[in-house]
Amino acid sequence: MTPELTMLACTLVLALLQILLPALLRTLETGPQYNMGTRDSAGPPVGKVTGRLQRAQANLFETLPLFATAVLIVHVTAQESALTLYGAALYLAARVLYLPLYAFGIPVVRTLVWCVSVAGLLMLYWAILFAS
Repeated sequence: MTPELTMLACTLVLALLQILLPALLRTLETGPQYNMGTRDSAGPPVGKVTGRLQRAQANLFETLPLFATAVLIVHVTAQESALTLYGAALYLAARVLYLPLYAFGIPVVRTLVWCVSVAGLLMLYWAILFAS
């Protein structure tokens, strides 16, 4: 498996973690009865950290298909290079850092780290479109 595919696999583990963390906190907030029920009513308000984790999850899920597709295109077309390696590494590292920054409510640094993840995506796209 290429390093880029390994980083994609690690990102998928991160995505699973980002599904489980807010679900766990929400269960602690509402109790298991509500969580296992029909949830026809809105339930109690979401806590601050749970809400942040939900928003961080949504944010990851906005860019994850773009990252996964880029890594798969790189792999299928055998365009692995230093640029794709560093692009995938930047994306993954930034997404890992983004989660606690968002959970702890650190605004400016969180946005800068998000920009780093986008830079990693752009490196992958550059390699796909312009590197031969």
